Formats: sequence, C-alpha cells, structure tokens
Amino acid sequence: MRFVDDVKAKSRWCYGDDRPRTLLKTLLTDGTFAMACYRAMQWSQAHRLAPLAMVFNKLNAFFGQCIIGRGADFGPCFVLIHSQGVVINGSVRGGAHVYIEHQVTIGAEKYVSPRIGDHVFIGAGAKIVGAVTLGDHSRVGANAVVVHDVPAGATVGGIPARVLRQRSPGEDDDAGR
Repeated sequence: MRFVDDVKAKSRWCYGDDRPRTLLKTLLTDGTFAMACYRAMQWSQAHRLAPLAMVFNKLNAFFGQCIIGRGADFGPCFVLIHSQGVVINGSVRGGAHVYIEHQVTIGAEKYVSPRIGDHVFIGAGAKIVGAVTLGDHSRVGANAVVVHDVPAGATVGGIPARVLRQRSPGEDDDAGR
C-alpha cells in the first residue's frame, strides 16, 4: 500500500528510522493527513469514484491546507514534510521518493505541467512552472523559481533557478534517507 510506504519514508526523513513508535509519531505530524487524503483521492480516481475523490480533495484543502489536483500522480514514498500552502496541478507526474516542503507550487503553463524524477527534494516556497523536468536526485532550494529543466543530481536555487551544485552519479545523496 502506497500510503504505508509514504509514512515510512516520512518517518525516515524526519526521525531517522521507521520503527512502530516512530511511525505513530509520524502519523501525528504536520503533512501526514494531507498525504493520506492524496492517496485516498488517488485510490478513488483509480476506481472511478470521482465524487469520493472530490470529497478527499476538499478535505485536503480544508484540513490539510494543501491543494493537489485529482489527476496528479506520484510514485511510492511521496512525502509532504509540511503541507501548508502546497499547490500541485492535476497533470503533474512525479516519481518515487519525492519530498516537498511547505508553500510549494508545482503548476502548469499553457496546459503543460512539470515532470518530477525519483529522489527529488523541493524546498520551502519553491515554484516549479511549465514544461520542465526535475531530474532524478535533484534538489530545488527554498524560494527558487524553476522554469527550465533541472539535470539529474543538480541542486538549483534563485530566481530564475540556476544550477548551484552538480553531483556526480555515484556521489551520496541525502534526498532519500
């Protein structure tokens, strides 16, 4: 079940392990409710239960303070570290181990949304807009505005975002602790 994978990944990210006691603590942290609503919405969409998906979408907006479009698709280990102010367009596609901080916007431009690779971290306040791809093992700094592709292993920051650091393929990456 993807939600279980999500909670374990968040537990490892926040507390360094995924033992039962830590998982319980993680269930009570900020952002976990929004993750649960997203996965319930995704499950409802997959089973053609659009009205139920809409309910989960609205619950997420009201209680989780997070708006994720009903068509958004993320792989396992999708983590909302903090959910307040997160807005994700419904046509966004994300890989596994995507970690998102608060106040992040991932949006479409001219009906084309970003694609997010595996093991990606998106910092607080970042804006990712349009037909861009975030490569595997990339990191987006706080308040960065991404309007161009981010290469695999790169750390970007600034307005507009530019590459600040480029990791080699074998170099350690902490975005998937």
